[in-house]
Amino acid sequence: MIEELKGRLVSLDVFRGITIAGMILVNNPGSWSHVYPPLRHAEWHGWTPTDFIFPFFLFIVGVSMAFSMSKYLQPAADRKGIYRKIVRRTIVIFGLGFLLFLIPTNMPAGYNWFSDTLAPVRFLGVLQRIAIVYFFSALIILNFNKKKQYIWAIGLLAFYWVVMKLVPVPVLQDGIVVYHVGSLTKDINLATYIDTVLISGHTWKMGPYFAFDPEGLLSTIPAISTTLIGVFTGYWLKSGKEKYELAAGLFFAGVTGLVLGVIFDMWFPINKALWSPSFVVFMGGMAVLFLAVCYYIVDVKNISRGSKAFIIYGTNALALYVLAGIFTRLSLLIKVNAAGLSLKGWVYKSVLVPVFGDLNGSLAYAILYILLWLGAMAILYHRRIFIKI
Repeated sequence: MIEELKGRLVSLDVFRGITIAGMILVNNPGSWSHVYPPLRHAEWHGWTPTDFIFPFFLFIVGVSMAFSMSKYLQPAADRKGIYRKIVRRTIVIFGLGFLLFLIPTNMPAGYNWFSDTLAPVRFLGVLQRIAIVYFFSALIILNFNKKKQYIWAIGLLAFYWVVMKLVPVPVLQDGIVVYHVGSLTKDINLATYIDTVLISGHTWKMGPYFAFDPEGLLSTIPAISTTLIGVFTGYWLKSGKEKYELAAGLFFAGVTGLVLGVIFDMWFPINKALWSPSFVVFMGGMAVLFLAVCYYIVDVKNISRGSKAFIIYGTNALALYVLAGIFTRLSLLIKVNAAGLSLKGWVYKSVLVPVFGDLNGSLAYAILYILLWLGAMAILYHRRIFIKI
């Protein structure tokens, strides 16, 4: 199996595959009313295993960039052509994320696509954030040396920390404008305030005071640092050192990140929705540790047993995310009876619940969905079709 992907960092494909499988698992329960707590995001401060997934994906983007962009740093490289490629890829990824929101999940009587879906469409989301952080990370890689890239990663976190803690947020309460400084509550914080001012009506949901989006504008700034941590990890893996030394370095860096994240949590809590600096450092450490385990098993010890499914997922991860997202929306849109039961609802309620019950049936639906797409991606993999976005 390792020979099938000669020239690739197979452990990264395994890590990517595990991450995208986890993303599909948590995004596709049979019913959102019946989900095991570890498969939900933390309510606000704190974390669950589900909160690993998105930062892991951004981290993996960064590791991949360290390898793929090295050829762009050659003196003879066509700089204008490089920027065109970066802009084109950014637009494609962003556009795919936007496209997903244009597919309705329900079309009741009197439904109007323009007014009910397009007019209030959400501007930002998972793919949009990936596109934005890819774009800015690429600019940093191309225009600054490694030392300055480290400064950028730290500087972005410091800037976000300072503005979130020191910039006052005006809130209209009982007819009086009250300014809150350093508030990091779910209802009142600078990130949600900025989203309300700039993209109100196009966010995930509306809170009591402000519009809220977990992939909002201001919180995208520290997400760039998450990707840069991946870039720095990629540099380490490319350093030419012995494999055991590389693995040891990954383990050390991962543990260091976890410890620092826990320390920073005392002043700025770990929070996925705000993408807090402590969240960046803690999840960066967790991602490095996870990659270290994959690297040690797959690339150092050359143990590939049980990894084939994740490699299949990992080699077409972004395309899989888009296709699975489209199919999920269509499964909600397609009605199977006059009562308006969706295809997804029928599979969950009529097939799985009678066998497994509500909670386990919901989990079974997500697992079946993973297996369905594993079969589809296996066809592409065995035909050597790798969709690049």
